[in-house]
Amino acid sequence: MQMSNTFDGTPGRLLTAMRAKNPLVQNITNFVAMNIAANVMLAAGASPAMVHTKEESGEFARIATALTINIGTLSPDFLAGMKEAARAATEAGRPWVLDPVAHFATAYRRTAVAELLELKPAIIRGNASEIIALAGSRSSGHGVDSGDPTHAAEGAAIALARQNGAIVAVTGEVDFVTDGGRSARIMGGSPLMPRVTALGCSLTCVTGAFAATAPDKPFEATIAALAMFAVAGEEAAAGADGPGSFSPLFLDRLAALTGETFDAKARIVAA
Repeated sequence: MQMSNTFDGTPGRLLTAMRAKNPLVQNITNFVAMNIAANVMLAAGASPAMVHTKEESGEFARIATALTINIGTLSPDFLAGMKEAARAATEAGRPWVLDPVAHFATAYRRTAVAELLELKPAIIRGNASEIIALAGSRSSGHGVDSGDPTHAAEGAAIALARQNGAIVAVTGEVDFVTDGGRSARIMGGSPLMPRVTALGCSLTCVTGAFAATAPDKPFEATIAALAMFAVAGEEAAAGADGPGSFSPLFLDRLAALTGETFDAKARIVAA
């Protein structure tokens, strides 16, 4: 298998286009992630909006250029807002991203994710255990943590993509993205990344920003988002002493990344 620094030559151009557009992305994410995700999006070059209430989430989804939904701290009020926003985004032709955090943990979460899947997300992003379970197989997940390696979820991701007509991204030591036909792996990042709260949640939000930039190319947009995190994470880790110093360095590396450097450093291979 031939390694390439770029996939279809688009990551750097997508990054440049995303920053020029500065897309307004509505993020219905969890309480732990809101501040971190907003800062990550600003550093990446997007405009975050954390609008989640039922009374305004649907209306706002028609204004935003993309929507992301993360079920990390799920509640009836949050779920009502998620469903209103997802319906509105779909009706308005806006791409939306689903992050099914620990959806297998409780009956309430399983039901919530089933209802959200019916509203047709353009992209589904989760760890290996979440994707395996979402495809109907038995996973080794424990709470929000994956108990399965990424490669174990590749078959499940392909099946899930075909079943739902969505791009499926499995994130871990090596990321995997598929549309059910084409697939790619993304290398990079750092072992420090899972030790910083909400970076995975923030990645879902940034995926929404890239999807807003190239709504007709969700496969390439998802790859670009994951590769951006992989490059910035690898660069931040080189100067970090631990998770505490890694976090601000990661924001700096995101902000400093250029399209040219992105294409030079991204490690993406067709699978």
